[in-house]
Amino acid sequence: MSGGVDSSVAAALLKQDGYEVVGCFMRLGSPGESLTDGEFCNPDDVKIGHQGCCSINDAKDAQLVAAKLDIPFYVLNFKKDFGRIIDYFVDEYNAGRTPNPCVRCNDWLKFGKLAQYAKSIDAQYVATGHYARVETINNIPALLRGLDHDKDQSYVLFGSPLSELGHMMLPVGRYLKPQIRQLAEEFDLPVFNKPDSQEICFVPDMNYAGVVEKQTEGGFSFGQIKDLDGNTVGQHQGHQNFTIGQRRGVGVALGYPIYVVDKNPDSNTITVGPREALASNACIATQSNWLIDPPTDLIPCQAKIRYNSSPVPARVKPLPGNQLEVHFDEPQFAVAPGQAVVCYHDDRVITGAWINKAI
Repeated sequence: MSGGVDSSVAAALLKQDGYEVVGCFMRLGSPGESLTDGEFCNPDDVKIGHQGCCSINDAKDAQLVAAKLDIPFYVLNFKKDFGRIIDYFVDEYNAGRTPNPCVRCNDWLKFGKLAQYAKSIDAQYVATGHYARVETINNIPALLRGLDHDKDQSYVLFGSPLSELGHMMLPVGRYLKPQIRQLAEEFDLPVFNKPDSQEICFVPDMNYAGVVEKQTEGGFSFGQIKDLDGNTVGQHQGHQNFTIGQRRGVGVALGYPIYVVDKNPDSNTITVGPREALASNACIATQSNWLIDPPTDLIPCQAKIRYNSSPVPARVKPLPGNQLEVHFDEPQFAVAPGQAVVCYHDDRVITGAWINKAI
């Protein structure tokens, strides 16, 4: 229970359906927090910086909802594990990639560490407020997009192993967001009109580079901005300040719209060029997770190359070394290493992996 309306309604729906529900709040160790060790959360003990979905107010809201639903409420100390996510975030940016910490949080914490905790208390399922669905197809658990495609979060759950899907419950995935708000009001939950969290919990003010620089020994270094011919056209204050496909804030004028089309962390250079230089016909991705039997050759699918993009027609096949190859029917722009590519058959997630390079 993160203290938001979605996880709160998920708990209420499960209790209404007759489940024995236990509410858990993840102590992540945000700056300024001083949660007491132990299990029960006294609101006076919660001092988390107001950042994203795990702030002091969120902890209090989660406890208020648990009290309203008359369910146990526990705080789990995931501070050490959360440090792994921050390290990953920093390392990826320093390596010239564009990370997605929310996917890692789901894999490592919500359906990793939290799943282990669930087993330790003999809980059969881990439930969250994600807009996605788990259903059984041909006697096999399947991960599906949420009915509200505008809020769908199946992309960030692609890393859940098939063996764990049967122990995952996503009650809000069968509703539209306005219905969830209405249910929260009908359940008389104090968070029924609480705004959705819009930021990464450890990135205040959306300043990604600031977090990375603070966590990077020696900080950032000045480097060169080059054009597609290798000519130096400007200077930057660290390649970590840029992402593939970025247009604003490059600080260079070439007489036509320019985008960041490449980054080289070894030489600390970024390359800029026109939008067409961002087009890719395919990508290679690593650490694949198949939620169906892997095919032997290319099969049709719809692929998403970032969380806020729409699925596009493509074909996918596995490669040796736990890799996969995705071919797009039409060229895609700004296929960024470090992001995930997730493949669907209709609404069903069939596989996903981390983009290593665009082709």
